[in-house]
This record gives sequence, structure tokens and C-alpha cells, in this order.
Amino acid sequence: MTEAQKGVAAMAIACIVWGLSAIYYKMLSDVPPLEVLAHRTLWSLVFFGLVLTGQRRLGAVPAALRAGGVNVCLAAVMISANWFLFIFSVQAGHAVEASLGYYIFPLMAVLLGRLVFGERLSRGQAMAVALAVGAVLVLTLALGVAPWIALAIAATFGLYGVAKKRMAVGPMVSVAAEVLVLAPLALIWLWGVHHGHWSPAGRDGGWFGRDLRISGLLVFSGVLTGGPLMLFAYATRRVSLATIGLVQYINPTLQFLVAVLIFAEPFTRWHGIAFALIWTALMLYTLESLRQDRAARRLASSDATSGTVVK
Repeated sequence: MTEAQKGVAAMAIACIVWGLSAIYYKMLSDVPPLEVLAHRTLWSLVFFGLVLTGQRRLGAVPAALRAGGVNVCLAAVMISANWFLFIFSVQAGHAVEASLGYYIFPLMAVLLGRLVFGERLSRGQAMAVALAVGAVLVLTLALGVAPWIALAIAATFGLYGVAKKRMAVGPMVSVAAEVLVLAPLALIWLWGVHHGHWSPAGRDGGWFGRDLRISGLLVFSGVLTGGPLMLFAYATRRVSLATIGLVQYINPTLQFLVAVLIFAEPFTRWHGIAFALIWTALMLYTLESLRQDRAARRLASSDATSGTVVK
């Protein structure tokens, strides 16, 4: 395999894991979402700590906090909210809406790029965003309520991307810094849960340590979070961003299939119309991204050729 093929394979595996992760969180339905989130945060910190120690890059984490503390904190809040929303949506029977959120995310990112960074929208991108808005309106008018979970998932992940764009460190180090910021809150929450300070009525303490299967699943959340991220980082160094953008649609597609085929969540005619609009929007967005990528490659090739001195 070429390096590019290895990168595509790594990205595909990461997206498959992310797409099927709803099954994992469904197995933790008895554990409250905030308790799952706290464990995901702490075991992710353990995972990243071990990996970065092995790579002799652990010292880069405090350096990242010193260099971009505000952006690290913003990213930490956004990714924590995104994780919570996904866990909650799966456990509460809204996995279809969660998949819609991750479909909307690339279009939300384009819109945030325009609003925050002043990036210019091409005609194709503007049409894609308009179709996504139409899909949201269809669901809102047909179901009588806006798809808030989908919008919140797309918005939190989009704002997470805004914070990440302002950081000058790689994904492994930055996420390690983010979960390090969140770790004290996770510890406080779990301390309160296990001591019964804010457990629901009829519950005596937290789940960890009470059930071997659930305890093992909670520990595995660190690997489930960190493993795909390592594959993603590997892929980004070997393939173009346009290719990564295309392959990443495996994730919400698998989420959607899991929600409908395995969880048997309702999928109405209005959902079908909204998803059709979103898929059309993503097709336009992807074609535009590929066009821009080819144009950038041609420009780079032209600059390289014009800069060559023939002796």
C-alpha cells in the first residue's frame, strides 16, 4: 500500500469506529450520561497520558495549556458538550437526530468559517448551506419542534473546530490538554455520585466497581476515544483534507443505519425529506471541496514550475 492508501484506510477505520460507537453507549444505558461522560474524560486522560509518555511528548501538554489556555478551555467545553449530547441522544432514543447533527456539521463549519474567520463562501457552498437550512425547517414545521439535538451537536462540534483552528499543536496533545482541563470537574462529579450527593432517588452510589461488565466498558471509553483519534492524526499527514472530508461521511452514515436498523428508531416521511436535502447539500459541498482541492494543486504545480530555473 502507498502512504496515501494507508492514510485512507486509517481514516476509514476511525470513521467506522466512530459510526458504530452508538452501540457501545447503548450498552451503558443504565449509567446516567453525565457519569459516562466523566468516565470518558478520565479514562481518555489516562490513555493520552500513556501514549504521549511512550512518545516522550508528555511535556507538550502543559506547554499547550500555557500557549493557548483560552482556546484549550473553549475546546474542552465544546467537546465535552458534544460528547454529552451524543451519549444522551443514544441513550434517550434520539440516535437518528444525532446522526443528522454530524451530517450537518461540515455545513455548520462552512458557516462558522464565514462568520468567525471571514472566509468567502463559494456558490456551491452557499447552496449547500441553504439546503441544510431547508432540511431543518422541514423537520421543524413537520414535527412541530426544531431538531435541537442535531443543531446542538453540529454547533458544539463546529465551535470546537473554531477553537482547534487557533491552536498550534497536534490533535493528540491538544485533546490531552482538553481532557486535563476537564478532569477536575469529572473527578468532583464522580465523587459526588459515589457518595450519593447527587444520585437519583433509589440509587446508591455510582456504577464503577459495582458491576464488572459496566466497569470494563467505562474503562474502555478511553481507548474508544483515543484510538480513532490516533488513526485520524495518522491519516491527516498522508491524504488531502478533501479526501478526509469525503471519507468522514462514513461516520454519520453508520450512525444513521445503527439508529434505524439496530435501535429501530422511528424514521418518518419528513425525516426522509430532510435527510434527502442534507445528502444533496453534502454532495454539493463535497464536489465543491474536491474542485477547490484540484484548483489548489494546479496552482501549486504552476507556481513550482514557474519557479524552476532552467540552466
